[in-house]
Amino acid sequence: MKIERILLPTDFSEGSNNALKYAASLSKEYGAKLYLMHVIHDISATAGWHVPHMQLDQIYKEMEENAAKDLERYCREALKEIKDIKTILVRGLPAEEIIKAASDEKIDLIVIGTYGRRGIERIIFGSTAEKVVRSAPCPVLSVKVPEYKL
Repeated sequence: MKIERILLPTDFSEGSNNALKYAASLSKEYGAKLYLMHVIHDISATAGWHVPHMQLDQIYKEMEENAAKDLERYCREALKEIKDIKTILVRGLPAEEIIKAASDEKIDLIVIGTYGRRGIERIIFGSTAEKVVRSAPCPVLSVKVPEYKL
């Protein structure tokens, strides 16, 4: 098995932070390039809400600035031992954008955090990880948040 490109989608949550450990370890083990990705959720594409264009542009601009800083912080702090990192920051529907990036970048493995949501919360929020597992063009390692912390 050849792993040269690993995609780590992050929403900067506990689940993503846990997946980051796996992605970093695998990247070092295989000498693979790590693609660190954040998708700014496109609100209007999800809900069909009408938000005045000027307000939405300002909201997205601030979200992009904050996400870029967080990606930079990840690279500087959590991934400082990884030499070959590419950051990807896009706006859209997370699962769709992750799958598109995996195809475009010819990713060999996606490492994604999951929350293990159940019941109504799962119905409302859905599962990005589940959608990625079902449609990804490559293997996906889903990493759930540990139930118990030592």
